[in-house]
Amino acid sequence: MTDPFANAASLDPEVGFTSRPSVAQAANDLRAAAGEKAREIAQNVSTQATTLKERAIESAQHFREVAAEKASQLKATAAEKADELKHTATERAHRLQESAAEQWRDTRDKTKELHVTAEDYIRQNPTKCVLGALGLGLLIGLIVRR
Repeated sequence: MTDPFANAASLDPEVGFTSRPSVAQAANDLRAAAGEKAREIAQNVSTQATTLKERAIESAQHFREVAAEKASQLKATAAEKADELKHTATERAHRLQESAAEQWRDTRDKTKELHVTAEDYIRQNPTKCVLGALGLGLLIGLIVRR
């Protein structure tokens, strides 16, 4: 870069300042340099903004993909757990049903045995049974009166 004042002969008033650049020219040169630098900075900022925007879009897309994958995994896990619970509940209900049916059969059998035993006793001891029934009826009648 050359010195704009290098061509000036001296500060001789006769020569004047015509060979030196004017203040307006220097200001114009500075404006041009500043404008050029501003355009360069604006271009860099624009490039960086575009790069950041692309990165943000990529990050958002990646986040969407990860979230969708996690949601899918959660849905699959929930469905698997629901199937396990359904299977367990069905199995327990079946066992309870079998147990209740078995207890009902046992109770019915015991009742039939008791009925048969009572009939046999009454046939073998009719007088005792009639007197016992009469005494029991009298006792119930006395209790009810009070």
